[in-house]
Amino acid sequence: MRAENLWGEERSMATTKVDPKLNDSSLTKKAKTYQGLTSQQLIDAYRTMFTSRRVDDREIVLKHQQKVFFQISGAGHEAMGVAAAFALKPGYDWFYPYYRDRALCLALGATPYEMLLSAVGAADDPSSGGRQMPSHWAYKRLNIVTQSSATGTQILQAVGCAEAGRYLARHPNSCPRVEGDYRQFKDVRFQGDEITYVSLGDGTTSEGEFWEALNSASNLRLPIIFCVEDNQYAISVPVEVQTSGGNISRLVSGFPNFHFEEIDGTDPIVAYAAFERSASYCRAGHGPAFVHAHVIRPYSHSLSDDERLYRPDSERQADAARDPVHCLQMFLLREGILDEKGINKIEKEIEEQIQADADRALAAPVPQPETIYNFVYSPDLDPTSAAFDTHPAFAVPETAADGKKPTSPNKTMADLINTALRDEMRRDERVVIFGEDVADASREQYLKQKLVKGKGGVFRLTSGLQTEFGADRVFNAPLAEAAIVGRATGMATRGLKPVVEIQFFDYIWPAMMQLRDELPIIRWRSNNAFSAPVVIRVAIGGYLTGGAIYHSQCGESIFTHTPGLRVVFPSNALDAAGLLRTAIRCDDPVLFLEHKRLYRETYGRAPYPGPDYMVPFGKAKVVQPGTDLTVITYGAVVPRALQAAQKLEREHRVSVELIDLRSLNPFDWEAIAASVKKTNRALIAYEDSLSWGYGAEIAARIADQLFHHLDAPVKRIAATDTFVAYQPILENAILPQASDLYRAMKELAEF
Repeated sequence: MRAENLWGEERSMATTKVDPKLNDSSLTKKAKTYQGLTSQQLIDAYRTMFTSRRVDDREIVLKHQQKVFFQISGAGHEAMGVAAAFALKPGYDWFYPYYRDRALCLALGATPYEMLLSAVGAADDPSSGGRQMPSHWAYKRLNIVTQSSATGTQILQAVGCAEAGRYLARHPNSCPRVEGDYRQFKDVRFQGDEITYVSLGDGTTSEGEFWEALNSASNLRLPIIFCVEDNQYAISVPVEVQTSGGNISRLVSGFPNFHFEEIDGTDPIVAYAAFERSASYCRAGHGPAFVHAHVIRPYSHSLSDDERLYRPDSERQADAARDPVHCLQMFLLREGILDEKGINKIEKEIEEQIQADADRALAAPVPQPETIYNFVYSPDLDPTSAAFDTHPAFAVPETAADGKKPTSPNKTMADLINTALRDEMRRDERVVIFGEDVADASREQYLKQKLVKGKGGVFRLTSGLQTEFGADRVFNAPLAEAAIVGRATGMATRGLKPVVEIQFFDYIWPAMMQLRDELPIIRWRSNNAFSAPVVIRVAIGGYLTGGAIYHSQCGESIFTHTPGLRVVFPSNALDAAGLLRTAIRCDDPVLFLEHKRLYRETYGRAPYPGPDYMVPFGKAKVVQPGTDLTVITYGAVVPRALQAAQKLEREHRVSVELIDLRSLNPFDWEAIAASVKKTNRALIAYEDSLSWGYGAEIAARIADQLFHHLDAPVKRIAATDTFVAYQPILENAILPQASDLYRAMKELAEF
């Protein structure tokens, strides 16, 4: 449909049907509105747009004066930002903006002073407390969720946010706070017809996470508005290089269940009408909406960029002719809504206010250096504390069917992980489980008709959970690891407890941006305004016979090197159950590593410890006490080290103290130090490659802090600096075996 915009040009308004009343000039005149906007709203729009532009300009001045340290503007994007805010509800709907959305945030209720606090990095900066660049918006009271610099990572989180809102509406009993776990510190709110809004630049549509987000939103018919603010450039790369055919609307038009709009985003009247239609579509439960807003970028990408190097004057002048602030001013004058005196009065008030706000912001206290450690982890719930140290309540063994002999109470690690998940789902309605193949069957009719038994994970660790708890609590996700972690992050931000599965550690890398730059840092970068305590279960490790390169790797040190992420790695069934329960109940994101070889090993089986058994993070277990040397290890190396230690004691009477770390971040330095001080020798054993591995950090700390207690060099034994091979002979040569551990222990004892 085509209509004349307020600049007097004819432009495409939408790719869907529009109520003809919106363009009936007689009705518009009669009602004194402009496609639903009153004259006062247009004045308010101009006030906000002018404010946004002047805050940009003030920051630019301050940057040139070296009083702020970075500047990126929202110039040219003001009209569609204000229009979106007018169509949506702050503190009711949820917002995942990007850095050009200054006008959106102002229209929702953020203040210029708050933005200038961010620019100077003040302690009272509400977005991050001086931890993030300016224009990285986060306003908890307005439901504007913390964003990062990573392009497009917010899109999948917005999908998860929309999913959470729908889930909470269906499970209202899950919302109240509960003392004793993460729920005590999560204020969960939802609205039955809420919308999630997420915006992005045209360059971001090249990211895979953009397409993963559209796919999930379409499949689930989520109430989410995607807004692409297309200013034709991603820094210096023009849209035709980014997007096949140069128009993202053409590429996404095949997604089902969407409402589509392609509009002149410099026109607040056209934009408002489009957002109103989109919001109505979403609130009615029809599905998501996609708004493609053509805007301009009258300033360079940021003050670190000079657009004159790649944009000719003719192109820049053409943009200037469509400047939304100037054009709206002319429209208000032409329509008689404001006269020149009224315009001048508004602009003078804004200029004076921004000057005063800038002066206040420059005088505001800056954050103190000692605060850098605040909010790396939850300040409210410490998973290393005694509250998470409970005793198992083993059940009495059941009598066998023949009545003659009790059945063995011992269960495998796989059994107890499944049981712990089941216990926690019964206890906490906020727990949802999803990932690749984790459901019993996505086609539920097959289960109901008893045509299939159900899968429940490639290792069957989630078997039966969907059958018991339903498909809205246990479900399969598309084969897209970033989508799994990103959606889970958005859900957890709203207060759910997603327990998601990455099928194999070897395939975790597509989720790396979410795992490194998003999930672990949300609390810290928002200065504790937001958090996302997700649990990510990952099958890891080799010793499989046939696992080869892509099903046998370790690499845990990459994640223990990530502040804000707890990393645990149990070696036996009882620890797996206790650590997993701690992971689910704690208030931090947790990477829960499950060794595939240990799932059903004879070693480490245990009885069911009861529904409240927990193991605190950062507390190692002494598997075998000893006096002659200390072996520090974890995961599948534990049973191999135990075998080697027992052989060494039998043959050479060397007493080995074997420590199973269980938790890698945090780890139990006190237990290590106490043991090394006793034995005066230390060997660190791990399955990952030797160089740059997890054991190197422990070895360095022992050498640094316990040097005077050592009677021998600190040794390490680990995998070779290669990948894991398919042929069993090669795999055995690559991974540390009991014989390798035996030789290393013997050499250390004889030093």
